[in-house]
Amino acid sequence: LCFKIFVVICELQYMFSNTVSQTDCYVSLSLPTASPETARTKTIKNCKDPVWNETFCFRIQSQVKNILEIKVYDENAVTKDDLLFTILFDIAKIQLGETVRLTFQLNPKTEEMLEVEFASESIPVPPERLVTNGVLVSREISCLEVLVDNRWTKKEPSEKDFLFSVKGSYEESQTLSLGSFWQPVKPLDFHYIKYSLSELRVALAEKKPHFYSVLLILWGFFPRVRQSIYMRKQMTETLILSDHAHLFNSGLCLRSRNLDVRLEFDLCKEEKNFLQKRKKFVASALKKALHLEQDLQEHEVPVIAVMTTGGGTRALTSLLGNLLGLQKLGLLDAISYITGSSGSTWTLSHLYQNTEWSHKDLSRPIGEVRRHMTKCKLSCFSLESLKYYAKELKLRKQEGYQISSVDFWGLLLEKALSDGKNNHKLSDERQALSQGQNPLPIYMILNIKEDYSLSEFKEWVEFTPYEVGFLKYGAFIRAEDFGSEFFMGRLMKKLPESRICFMKGLWSNVFSYNLLDAWHSSNPTERRSLRCTQHRVVDVGDEPSSPDGSHELDTYLVTPECGIMGIIRRLLTERVLVSKFYNFLKGFQMHNAYLQSKNFCLWKDTVLENFPSQLTETAEFMCLADTAGYIDISYPPLMRPERKVDVVLHLNYSSGSQTLPLEEASKYFQKQGIPFPKIHMSEEEKKNLKECYIFEDTETPEAPTVVFFPLVNDSFRKYKEPGVERSPAEMAQGNVDVSTIFSPYCLNSFTYTGEEFDKLIELSSYNIQNNQHLILQALNSAVEQKQQRKK
Repeated sequence: LCFKIFVVICELQYMFSNTVSQTDCYVSLSLPTASPETARTKTIKNCKDPVWNETFCFRIQSQVKNILEIKVYDENAVTKDDLLFTILFDIAKIQLGETVRLTFQLNPKTEEMLEVEFASESIPVPPERLVTNGVLVSREISCLEVLVDNRWTKKEPSEKDFLFSVKGSYEESQTLSLGSFWQPVKPLDFHYIKYSLSELRVALAEKKPHFYSVLLILWGFFPRVRQSIYMRKQMTETLILSDHAHLFNSGLCLRSRNLDVRLEFDLCKEEKNFLQKRKKFVASALKKALHLEQDLQEHEVPVIAVMTTGGGTRALTSLLGNLLGLQKLGLLDAISYITGSSGSTWTLSHLYQNTEWSHKDLSRPIGEVRRHMTKCKLSCFSLESLKYYAKELKLRKQEGYQISSVDFWGLLLEKALSDGKNNHKLSDERQALSQGQNPLPIYMILNIKEDYSLSEFKEWVEFTPYEVGFLKYGAFIRAEDFGSEFFMGRLMKKLPESRICFMKGLWSNVFSYNLLDAWHSSNPTERRSLRCTQHRVVDVGDEPSSPDGSHELDTYLVTPECGIMGIIRRLLTERVLVSKFYNFLKGFQMHNAYLQSKNFCLWKDTVLENFPSQLTETAEFMCLADTAGYIDISYPPLMRPERKVDVVLHLNYSSGSQTLPLEEASKYFQKQGIPFPKIHMSEEEKKNLKECYIFEDTETPEAPTVVFFPLVNDSFRKYKEPGVERSPAEMAQGNVDVSTIFSPYCLNSFTYTGEEFDKLIELSSYNIQNNQHLILQALNSAVEQKQQRKK
């Protein structure tokens, strides 16, 4: 349902001023879901009780969340206008056909109040075609084609470049160059929301244009637009004001086709097909490992996953050893998923270049990594290498990507951990999944905001060979389309898929953290500190509600931070090195009932959830960072209800406390209402960690069983293999330091000796093999639970 909303800015009472003179107030209105333009009242100077009574009209779509932003400014002739207050008002509170006059109290101490009148009326138009998953909404878009008929030009134009712009469109602005009258001019296309109040503007494309003219008001109705197009004389006269007699012609066409963004919370069909094939491998492996007499039925096959953490080259090496241990136990085929973040993604992206890696002896890929880990890394900074980096970065920029230090980091990883340029891509890993022959790899990362800390804003983003997507929004694109430009769910500009080295750089991006992230990372218990630097947000809602007010948001009064706190805030949240990729959610709007979506609420944990116009769908770029700055885990993809994971092997490689990532993950999932075992370990247990622990929640069947492997050196000191003690001459081989500050496996170590590498591989492989009984116990329990549920 579409209807008009009328907003009357009436008056402001008892406006307080800290200066000698009264304020010079004006009010601006912004409703981004209806119009990209910002409207404003006139300025009333030197008055504490300004009266405007100015009316503004918006056309809104009731299925999206329409939040009106009313801002009160004090105009300043010398410096930037002072923003005094912002009111965020949910238009859903206004019922169709009613008129309501509301008073917003801006400051209880000084009795400052703003009076606003709202009214709505229906519009007799056909219903808009929408696509939604209950969280995001894709609206109809139109394509405006701008043509120049230069046959009317009688002489060579003195100015040839014009700047056309449609605010809120995909293109935003474009330059049109005029040639001679016998040369046809290529038309310009603008894609924008069909039923939004958008304006086509034209100006001389000078560095500081003096002329800016509104040519067309685009309402989304063909008759209205065609009438404007027909008025050639009027439009030509507009341009004559700038001494240019060129005729501009415009045409409008709809852009209607299927979305290129999948708006679903369910798994994609490719992953479902993979799981169907993978079950055969899992069932066979479990029958052999658990010594089952009969084949497992399809419903009896549990979903088993390996969850890994970051940890740089320590994670790279240890994961290889863990997988070798699972291979020796015959359990690699029992695994359906492997998730990774940061350094563990280097291992996965290396292994999946071989389509049969889990069925071949892992000694070969381990040997390849060993060769690179033990070589001198000085060649990474040779003149030849630097020239190669410059060439590749230039090519990447020409392809359309935003270049950052993360791209350089990816090239360094390529040089340090491979034999040269590697053209492998994420989507190529589908070949390793085509028959279900290997576990499905999932790479984990965070979407962040430049002016917020990770504790305030972060969103989980997963990468698989099939898709890239946001868990919270239920929005996914094909893996090969990541980095391309999208608008309202349509692929607008295809960029070449990134090589895997750039993806490895992205997945291990630790360069985008700000000072507040560093503070919270070193003091995890102090994540609520420094709130005094945030905007002051107050719920002022006592307005009328609709009969079904469950979808309505409260009304908020936002007072910006000022003075020293504002400066501190900017310093603490500034991100100097940010990795930016085009946002494939650009243009989408939030559904009116998005906060009632169960899937959205599972991952709703930022300070901006109640402010839809500030969420990711409004951003031009995604800012992506390593998960370790918040919690060093890659659990979230496995916690999606659609994946139904029964057992998780948690392989920990993080620095510092080995139990902290698991403990924080448990607290996080409990806070989110996601089934997960509670972690209870005494301080004494943490000081003397064993090789393996099992955590489960017997009261919550949906919670996965967690088999936890901290990176420790316990019985390996005395045993070279499970049950085989070391001789006195072999005792030195069991001395592997993985916990002290003198460990050769610290995060900044990028080169190991051959002995150091071999010891870490042997330790991590041994820890898996030595706890075979605990792994099988968890797997057997999962099979039994599956069988009982069916009964």
